Amino acid sequence: MKTPPAPRIPKFLQGVGFAVNRQWLTWYAARRFGSVFTLHMPVFGPTVFVTDPQLVKQLFTANTADVGNIQPNLSRILGPGSVFALDGVEHKRRRRLLTPPFHGKSIKNYERIFEEETLRESASWPEGREFETLDPMMRVTLNTILRAVFGADGEQLDELRRIIPPWVTLGSRLAVLPSPSRTYGRFSPWGKLARYRRTYDETIDRLIAKVKADPDFESRDDVLTLLLRSTYEDGSTMSNRDIGDELLTLLAAGHETTAATLAWAFERVTRHPEVLAKLVAEAGTDDNEYRQAVILEVQRSRTVIDFAGRHVYADEFQLGEWTVPRGYSMVVPINQLHSGADAFEHPERFDPQRFIDNKPSALSFMPYGGGTRRCVGAVFANVEMDVVLRTVLRHFVLDTTTAPDEKLFNRGVAYQPKAGGRVVLRRRTTVLGG
Repeated sequence: MKTPPAPRIPKFLQGVGFAVNRQWLTWYAARRFGSVFTLHMPVFGPTVFVTDPQLVKQLFTANTADVGNIQPNLSRILGPGSVFALDGVEHKRRRRLLTPPFHGKSIKNYERIFEEETLRESASWPEGREFETLDPMMRVTLNTILRAVFGADGEQLDELRRIIPPWVTLGSRLAVLPSPSRTYGRFSPWGKLARYRRTYDETIDRLIAKVKADPDFESRDDVLTLLLRSTYEDGSTMSNRDIGDELLTLLAAGHETTAATLAWAFERVTRHPEVLAKLVAEAGTDDNEYRQAVILEVQRSRTVIDFAGRHVYADEFQLGEWTVPRGYSMVVPINQLHSGADAFEHPERFDPQRFIDNKPSALSFMPYGGGTRRCVGAVFANVEMDVVLRTVLRHFVLDTTTAPDEKLFNRGVAYQPKAGGRVVLRRRTTVLGG
């Protein structure tokens, strides 16, 4: 059995290195061992890293009975009813149920919400002085998800708005740590997480009851209602608990990551005047080709979620020339794919033009993951970012800066701009395109 090479560093030190700076460790190992190598990770154990696009394709198209979702995964934070907890046939059935609410035509109905929440948040932005965009973007993405996905308003909206931000922050940090056998009291991190979950479940139960009792139930278009009306092939429906887990998954997967990408977008364009000028020129029109290219380039150059994982269930899995034993984890370092010179000419440059009339290869560009486990809310997030950027550009003038690039900050799962994506802006006297 020819297993991928591994460094002779003690397993404990490999784990510490991964916890402290996983990107540095994987870059080091890739330079030392090539496109496939093994590291011993905390939580995941022996883990094979794959950076060759062709081998990534082989991994993501493998039989799901042989290679399934990485173990453990975010379902220990999001709940057993989350799509993260499912594999094989059950995962496929759930994906089929979740797809219609996030189809492109359905997302068009939410564009008004994206714009309204951006204008609501930006009404209090300071003019002429530097401020962080990350927190405002967190509020925008949270409120849009609560309205579009949860269909929440009134008391339920206020309650979810209160508990979700600290839950996401705490859950993101605990997600990369081993799960304890008990919570160790209500003041421990895991005890706090459990308390947030209980409050969330109670709120969702009240919200579901309210939605079902709505006389307009059949005409509502929020994701919660669509899930309540949907059925599997056998006519069965999702339980309230499963719906709660899925909504929590959509929120966790789309709230923090989308906000971080938007903060990176502001950080990037204010340091590239020519890019900002093109964005502004386009913002006054109905076009969005260049804005879409900018979003893709931000996702490539400042990858927020830097790895996608799988777990080997077969006795062994053949990956190119390598054999991976049963029980191993397999990880694709997405940031390394996005920085590959073979796929992206001058990858160190911030150049949205590379995506104009050039669809990125799914083998080398996967900000939403890849294969059968690609993020189901990818279209939702993409349209949301497009509308938020367009709205800001139409209503504000962004100052460019020669300040150094903001550094990456690892919050646990997602990477954010360390200084919060700082900008200086002024309100336009005349709205572009208005």
